[in-house]
Amino acid sequence: MPSTSSSLSSPLSSLPNAAVASGPDAGAGTGAVSAAGATPAFLPSERFSVAPMVDVTDSVFRQMARILTSKAMLYTEMIAAEALIHGRSQLLDFEQVESPVCLQLGGCDPQKLFLAAKIGAARGYDALNLNAGCPSDKVQSGNFGAILMKTPELIAACYQAMVEGVAAAGKSIPVSVKTRIGVDELDSREFTFELMGKIYEAGCRHIIVHARKAWLHGLSPKENRTVPPLDYQRVYDLKAAYPDLYITINGGIVTMEQCHEHLQHVDGVMLGRAVIDNPFLLTQVDSAIFGEKERVFTTADELIEPLMALGQKLEREGRAVHFLYRHLLGLFVGQPGARLYRRYLSEHMTQKGAGAAVLGEAYAAMLQARAEQAASAAQTVSAAPAANAD
Repeated sequence: MPSTSSSLSSPLSSLPNAAVASGPDAGAGTGAVSAAGATPAFLPSERFSVAPMVDVTDSVFRQMARILTSKAMLYTEMIAAEALIHGRSQLLDFEQVESPVCLQLGGCDPQKLFLAAKIGAARGYDALNLNAGCPSDKVQSGNFGAILMKTPELIAACYQAMVEGVAAAGKSIPVSVKTRIGVDELDSREFTFELMGKIYEAGCRHIIVHARKAWLHGLSPKENRTVPPLDYQRVYDLKAAYPDLYITINGGIVTMEQCHEHLQHVDGVMLGRAVIDNPFLLTQVDSAIFGEKERVFTTADELIEPLMALGQKLEREGRAVHFLYRHLLGLFVGQPGARLYRRYLSEHMTQKGAGAAVLGEAYAAMLQARAEQAASAAQTVSAAPAANAD
């Protein structure tokens, strides 16, 4: 069982010299090796990842996302360590087609996180992550998530416990930490660097940083994603101070162009709500981020058939299709007829007896609306000369 004690010194006095011989680029093909020597610090798929989101990134979402991108790292919803070690192992169910998948754990007790990590690693996940950034009241009540930032030594102990749990399962997979640049009044540059330094000294070589502070009181989780100002430069400076630390940046990123800009300064990008609002964005990832020569899907229309096939799979398993289709409401965002598509799908996917065909019906309604709009526009153009003649 891991020890919960930690005697970590502040790295502030030696930030410019924090790097060691092996940097992230040293393992670009398979993931750099962590301080432990045998376990990879990160996987190449972390160059682009989809953020863990409660009530969103479940197995159905991940199966859908994997149709759109074969390369990106997908994350589970945060799963409480307590739930796993008390027998709710069904929370870990996933299908191999979803891989690579990172299991995110929530907790503050190193011994419980040791057990949860052992269970998760044995289940076959590709990586594990510790949540030290979620500001929700529910998470705070369990004394984990963003509140952990107030005790950096505890984050370090929790991380080390998870690494030991992975080893106890006989596995060799990366363990990372997801956090923010500050919490409540602890938001200075010095605090951010000391926080990251404690995690670094614990052996962690992959940190996901949401480039905002978290307010534990006064803001909702939704407001915590938008109200605290972004400070990307502070995250860039962390990377400059720790060249061998694989840093993924998160927060406010919505386009591939923004991804490319961030990747000039850090190692990976993580997107969350942007993928919900515009799932078609994921079809660009393999070519734009990972260098694949050709995109598998170049229009959202091409996705209807494979996504309906996934809906039919859910039907055969006895599952309601709205668990999939709720993720597809923004599939045609910005395109003609998108509003009608969204409304039709939203209204019909939860009706009794709704099946996989609902997606095709919504798509057909959108095509009909497009055709009517085109016909109306053509009629207007053809009528224009006669009007001018008068």
